Amino acid sequence: MSVKDLKEGIEEGRVLFGIKQALKLGKKAKGVFIAKDTRDSTVEKLEGAGIEFDVLKSKAELTKELNLDFSAEVFCLK
Repeated sequence: MSVKDLKEGIEEGRVLFGIKQALKLGKKAKGVFIAKDTRDSTVEKLEGAGIEFDVLKSKAELTKELNLDFSAEVFCLK
């Protein structure tokens, strides 16, 4: 899974943003992605919940590539 999958997911409305949404969806998620500069506390919450994730680019790079008007560090594909 990659940034390309996230772009397609956003277009199809299948992406949730943020740690709370990722924890809510949990292991039912098709993929959880985090930015490489995600806060340690966020990573610990995901690991504590047993959620596997892939590390992508920095928050700034993801915001630009995904053409978002906000910054996010956790992306969840449903």
